[in-house]
Amino acid sequence: MTDQERTVRPANKRGAARLAAVQALYQMDVGEVDLNDTIAEYEAYRLGNELDGEQYRDADPQFFRDIVSGVVKHQRDLDPLIHTSLVPGWPLSRIDALLRAILRCGAYELVERKDVPPRVVISEYIDIANAFYSQDEPGMVNGVLDAVARKKRAAGLEKTASGS
Repeated sequence: MTDQERTVRPANKRGAARLAAVQALYQMDVGEVDLNDTIAEYEAYRLGNELDGEQYRDADPQFFRDIVSGVVKHQRDLDPLIHTSLVPGWPLSRIDALLRAILRCGAYELVERKDVPPRVVISEYIDIANAFYSQDEPGMVNGVLDAVARKKRAAGLEKTASGS
């Protein structure tokens, strides 16, 4: 079976949706773009489409919308949670916009998406961080999201750690 013949699994579509959500939130942060306009742009022109010679992976549009709109809706609760998980003296505002978007998406999923195991959420956002950073940032994403998971979903972490 060739790569082109393989069907895209739902997990792959969710991974693509996570990456697109991070990019959309980054775009909203630096460009001060409206939530609805951003979602409409991504759904019409980016998710699964070619843009400027780059092919975007097929993504789960509902999952994408949920993450982006959920982060915006719950940001006032997510930011303090992330802040308390950072190293003292490093406020969230000091972190670059892309890393903030990664942390916010991961924190949102850990708090609101109980259908996704915490270890899956953490692993997915570490992978996204690795796509953009080559220094300490992926480790920081791991540490912060692990701390958030321990505060909000400790039972889910224990289950997966013990193999149940």
